[in-house]
Amino acid sequence: MKDPKAVLDAVKASPHQRVKVAVSDIDGILRGKYLHKDKFLSAADSGFGFCNVVFGWDSGDVCYDNVKYTGWHSGYPDALARLDLGTQRAIPWEGGLPFFLGDFVTAEGKPLEVCPRQVLKAVLAKAAKMGLTVKCGMEFEWFNFRETPQTWAQKKHVDPEPLTPGMFGYSLLRAGLNQNYFEALLDNLNAFGVPIEGLHTETGPGVYEAAILYSEALEAADRAVLFKTAVKEIAYRFGIMPSFMAKWNSQLPGCSGHIHMSLWKGDQNIFYDDRDPRKMSASFRSALAGQLTALEELLPFYAPNVNSYKRLVDGYWAPTKATWGVDNRTVAFRVIPGSSKSTRIEVRISGSDVNPYLSMAAAVASALHGLEKNLELKDQPITGSAYQESKLERLPRNLGEATARLERSQLARQLLGESFVDHFARTRQWEWRQYQTAVTNWEMQRYFEII
Repeated sequence: MKDPKAVLDAVKASPHQRVKVAVSDIDGILRGKYLHKDKFLSAADSGFGFCNVVFGWDSGDVCYDNVKYTGWHSGYPDALARLDLGTQRAIPWEGGLPFFLGDFVTAEGKPLEVCPRQVLKAVLAKAAKMGLTVKCGMEFEWFNFRETPQTWAQKKHVDPEPLTPGMFGYSLLRAGLNQNYFEALLDNLNAFGVPIEGLHTETGPGVYEAAILYSEALEAADRAVLFKTAVKEIAYRFGIMPSFMAKWNSQLPGCSGHIHMSLWKGDQNIFYDDRDPRKMSASFRSALAGQLTALEELLPFYAPNVNSYKRLVDGYWAPTKATWGVDNRTVAFRVIPGSSKSTRIEVRISGSDVNPYLSMAAAVASALHGLEKNLELKDQPITGSAYQESKLERLPRNLGEATARLERSQLARQLLGESFVDHFARTRQWEWRQYQTAVTNWEMQRYFEII
């Protein structure tokens, strides 16, 4: 926690006459603006207006035609955004410019139910009522290309040039080949309050992986959202375009956005039990059972886009069934046994295209559900390839099927709120409809001449 007076005094003392602020939309894209210092100081107390279209359009700024919260029927009024002074940062690549995140409230000052950051805060408040705190850390894989927004548009969004060629995971050579960019990521992100625990090349042309240092869950989600935007801003300076798309090439592995998570009561990690061969406590088993039980109904929070499901393919380092195992990278939930500090669950189902607030909310809420219901693990851990596990049903294969299950899920509504689940499901239905009517490159290549 930061002292609000000290935060405001720091802004007043800043040589900059402006402050940068941002909020997350439904897709986890940061939408923001610059405020004059005087306007910021006023907004820090009373909030400020931000057009509610940020919850009424898709990632391409096309307005939804099916949501209740806002739309042409509402006239797209302002929503009230409140700044979280605890998110104070200085942007190193903008000369130390002050930066803050915010979220939305109603006119009465209550949390706005469709705001992703508020959804996570509500889940964490429930954990607090249970006497628990949640610690999380996210890690992302992403591809890097020698492109700019202009060159990518000129290419008609086809055939991007990877930063480096070939498959070379954990390569010191490839990192050295782009040393200035690599070092800028580490230095700038750390200076921006997004500490990087590890950074390396992954297997694939121009793909990197970064692990963000763990923290309490809201801070972890803030760091994850800021990471994706910051990486893009840093990369632009080097003529590089990062992509957090879940799967950009069918012949290459996709990109994950794994969540590492543990639950704590005071200074005790309740997932840890030294007497258990796997170091798993009864609470850990119940939490994991809750996550497994809810996975199919909450899948769109881990796989929110049409492209997300192209990543969930057998044999490509991403899970395809509701499975768990101990230190097994083919399962949806990987148990990582360790010390009383490090024992945790790795949620491997989520891709790099997630909204971190929502994927984390789904992971935590389903774990709390398992604890509340004292659920028990029904299946033994997968010890080999989860792809060969034939008795389990495969997860939904596309966004349309997954969204249909989410929409009719009473459990999802119980865990994340009726209004929010209804709104989110409608946005995913919209996304699926846009895909259903799109003509793709695959169709052009397959049918244009021959059919």
